[in-house]
Amino acid sequence: MIDAAELVDNEFLRQFELKIDDHFAKIEYSLQERKIFLTKLILPEPLNNEEFISEFLKTVLDTMEDRNLSVVPTSPEIAKFIRRNRRYKKLLPVGLRI
Repeated sequence: MIDAAELVDNEFLRQFELKIDDHFAKIEYSLQERKIFLTKLILPEPLNNEEFISEFLKTVLDTMEDRNLSVVPTSPEIAKFIRRNRRYKKLLPVGLRI
């Protein structure tokens, strides 16, 4: 589902956007120095399922890894995902535990 879509970093609105069919999935963020605070996950009802959320978050977190940014998840859903997927814990800033 996500393979055909393109992740857009809308710097003006400070959100990552992914358009699937006629629906937009978004993650709002705040960037401070070399840390990105992922503050809110916004999903339309048709995309609000575990499989889509997992793929969307993997895409965003892989992008953050490529940009060499530390990730601070302030959204409970995103923190839960990182807690379950140990591979992304290395993106957390030193000293931050979730």
